[in-house]
Amino acid sequence: MEPDQVVREFTHQSESFNVAPVMRSADTLGRLVDLIPAAPGARWLDAACGPGLVARGLAARVGEVHGVDMTPAMVAVARREAASEGIGNAVFSVGDATALGFADASFDGAVTRFSLHHIPLPGRVVSELARVVRPGGAVVVADHVTSADADEAAWHQEIERLRDPSHWACLTPARLRALGERAGLVLEREDETPISIDYEEWIGRGSGGPGSAGLIARALADRVRAPDVFRVVDGSDGRRLELRYWISVWLRP
Repeated sequence: MEPDQVVREFTHQSESFNVAPVMRSADTLGRLVDLIPAAPGARWLDAACGPGLVARGLAARVGEVHGVDMTPAMVAVARREAASEGIGNAVFSVGDATALGFADASFDGAVTRFSLHHIPLPGRVVSELARVVRPGGAVVVADHVTSADADEAAWHQEIERLRDPSHWACLTPARLRALGERAGLVLEREDETPISIDYEEWIGRGSGGPGSAGLIARALADRVRAPDVFRVVDGSDGRRLELRYWISVWLRP
């Protein structure tokens, strides 16, 4: 995965990602912010922050939040929205979550959401978060996950890449736990819950989605029983994509 491809994709998604219902929902945003061990006066990092939804949600609970994202268009949206909401303690800058420009132990805590599935060797991000958090601080990682069955996971990733060319690979909870352990972190809590997304909104948001909609529909139809980590169901309010969302809270010893 080339960094330029990620920047192109999220330049394309910068406005739609900011207003996507799933990105703002109580299940994905509210639940995460509630699980973050925030404290008045604390300094937090939001890595691969996108339009700053997590940082903006966290700002009222801490002293300062610094959001970093490699897509300038996302950083511009984050700054604009924070200013519009009157948030004065959230700072946003362009940067790479795999090579953060901060000294060791610069923050009381760090969080990343929906980023690791875009990053080859995602342990680089987790290690960087562990590095920049002080001893006794927290690292929070949240992402949607894939199946432990290799065939189901491969099918899942093929569809994701058709819809969003910057998608690399979702991980299983077991693999995500292993990344935290290798970074020297201690797992304090994990939470896994189903989330539901409007299918047409999801297809339309990714740059590859509209052009690949027919091929994605064929791939979905080819699998008689889809795994619960990635399946499309028909409901009273239209077609829904159902995923599994995993949040982990880690302590840096």
